Amino acid sequence: MYRIGIGYDIHKLTAGRDLIIGGVKITHEKGLLGHSDADVLIHAMIDAMLGALALADIGTLFPDTDKKYKNADSTVLLKHVYKKITELGWQIENIDSNIIAQQPKMMPYIPKMKEMLASILQTDLDRISIKAKTKEKMDAVGQELAIEANAVILLKKVNNAL
Repeated sequence: MYRIGIGYDIHKLTAGRDLIIGGVKITHEKGLLGHSDADVLIHAMIDAMLGALALADIGTLFPDTDKKYKNADSTVLLKHVYKKITELGWQIENIDSNIIAQQPKMMPYIPKMKEMLASILQTDLDRISIKAKTKEKMDAVGQELAIEANAVILLKKVNNAL
């Protein structure tokens, strides 16, 4: 049995914050505004995993009204969700994702992101695709006001765990 999920996230760029995407700190004069570390890629992946199993969404599981998630490290949130899906008897077949940003350029950071995510998700590098896209200077992302990401995940049932 297989399940597919899709996830999306967007955060505004702002001064005074680190830019963390895919669990990797990226050199840039601005970071993403959010209750947690605002890692758009990991947030999109979490929503894809939760959606594949009809387990609500990231905002339901980790609400921004809960102070314990203030400045939370999204890799910790991802570990929690990955543990949940494996306990339910599912494994990741593959993840396909996009980071959409006009600046900074993401390509130099993608190999490190893939390593980080493969380690957390206990999977092979060739099961994680991360592509960098721009908005050709159109809309808020193209005008360097925000960064967005989307992800699709395919899960496979591996046992009859509850």
